[in-house]
Amino acid sequence: MMSLISKLSDVVGKAFEAQGLPAELGAVQVSDRPDLAQFQCNGAMAAAKLAKKNPREVAQAVVDTLQASDIFSKIEIAGPGFINLTVTGDYLQNHLKDIAGDDRLGVPVLGDGTVVLDYGGPNIAKPMHVGHLRAAIIGDSVRRVMTFAGYDTLGDVHMGDWGTHLGMLIGDYLREGEEGLVLNTDVNDPFAVQAMMDDMAVRYPKASASAKENAELMADAQATTVKLQNKEEPYITIWQKIFDVSVAGMKKTYASLGVHFDLWKGEAAVHDLIAPMVEKFKETTIAHESKGALVINVAKGSDNKEVPPLILYKTDGAVMYGTTDLATLVERMNLYDPKKIIYVVDQRQSLHFEQVFRAARKEAAGLEPIVPEEVELTHAGFGTMNGKDGKPFKTRAGGVMRLEDLISMAEEKARERLAEADLAQDMGDEEREDVAHKVALAAIKFADLQNQRQSDYVFDLDRLTSFEGKTGPYLLYQAVRIKSLLRKAGYDLTAAKDFVLQEADTPLALLLTELPEYFAASLANYAPHHLCEYAYKLAQTFSSFYGNCHILSEEDEALKNSRLALCALTYQQLELVLEKLGIEVPERM
Repeated sequence: MMSLISKLSDVVGKAFEAQGLPAELGAVQVSDRPDLAQFQCNGAMAAAKLAKKNPREVAQAVVDTLQASDIFSKIEIAGPGFINLTVTGDYLQNHLKDIAGDDRLGVPVLGDGTVVLDYGGPNIAKPMHVGHLRAAIIGDSVRRVMTFAGYDTLGDVHMGDWGTHLGMLIGDYLREGEEGLVLNTDVNDPFAVQAMMDDMAVRYPKASASAKENAELMADAQATTVKLQNKEEPYITIWQKIFDVSVAGMKKTYASLGVHFDLWKGEAAVHDLIAPMVEKFKETTIAHESKGALVINVAKGSDNKEVPPLILYKTDGAVMYGTTDLATLVERMNLYDPKKIIYVVDQRQSLHFEQVFRAARKEAAGLEPIVPEEVELTHAGFGTMNGKDGKPFKTRAGGVMRLEDLISMAEEKARERLAEADLAQDMGDEEREDVAHKVALAAIKFADLQNQRQSDYVFDLDRLTSFEGKTGPYLLYQAVRIKSLLRKAGYDLTAAKDFVLQEADTPLALLLTELPEYFAASLANYAPHHLCEYAYKLAQTFSSFYGNCHILSEEDEALKNSRLALCALTYQQLELVLEKLGIEVPERM
């Protein structure tokens, strides 16, 4: 269905067309002066140049045309030519009824085709840490938004699973004669998986430090890596078990974070595609040798900064991240024929992705580009998560914090907050723990997602777990509060809704029509903060409505049912938006 803003823009656009002016000048927006009007159109200023008339004269002609419509209860011209618009109560009520009867709550389908989203990036054999948090949270939310928009989405964790760090680790197991610790681990036994994850967490840093201090050990690690990449035994079998155990551990951590992936692949999955891909580059003028390395020049004459060549093979024949990323694009194009490929990765990698994207677009006689121009390639970069000292978030001891430890800290703080607010105290242990977990995740995720994606932000667990202010727990509390009210009223969320709006109801009713615009902004910019803004605004507006209006105590039955319908629609939209942010609402608190 069309949003209210779209409907009004269509009506006003036709009024501009009646004056011989472009319809797009009739774009309507929510008024920035709600005390004067509900909506406004600013197109008369731009139209004045085209019509060679005074803006107010253009605006008056448009208003004269709009006066014939029964949509508006008030139309006025303000200032140099702003057109202020207020819709009738009947029109607003009918549109609300359409939203309530729509299984998408007024949000239209905006996309189609396959989209691959790359938003993981952890290395196998290493513990996941807070550095992996933002990619997971933002990427999963973008995937949820794009799926709801109508795209077929594929979330890819894209692990680092094929580098020298595996050569160091595997070499250490073999030198110590302890490869049996790996090979005998039962991937289906969570305790065995955790034991091996703990062993690798200790073993890898020691093996890495030793290799960096000992040239012989480093050479051995590099030789082991080559044997692994040649798929020799026992290296490939040991690697496979390390891979399987690591993925089992990652799945557990990501599940506790409520983050979903469809594809559990890494660099190893495309290793066999690298040689033929590079050979095609070499057969053309695209790839050439430079100082012993094989490179692709990706600089453009229009560049205002240096863009170095993309290295395919180093002087020692080793491949680089750019090489495996290009091969991954080859695989994604062959397997999924995507319309878009979105990378949710730290924005400090922007130069790397600029190089990869340019190389992927290269074409020559007899060689098609890996990714044609009509397929979107986007690096949706993000800033850093910092501690209260303004530096990247770490443990109190100054080390990198494990992701599972951060979740545990948030859960403990959530338990404290629930106890302080006397919430969830009448529940059994299992239900109370479930609520604490959901509150913790709401705090973590909303703290991240409410910021513009590119911005750094300060992670302050005390502030972010509060049930007051612009926090995830506050939104959960408001959602549960509405749900409790509806339960007390015996209201059926699936029932048809009728609206009889009074002046006190109108601010909430109007806001409930705005979800499509916030959703579209979030989709267009891969920016969940727009939905965060809407959720918070909706919760605040509902709180004012709840404080100013009789609901359960309302004696007028039609008005009571209308206000319950407003409560129900508010809850449904809030729940929908929170789900797109990866936040789950508890049944009660």
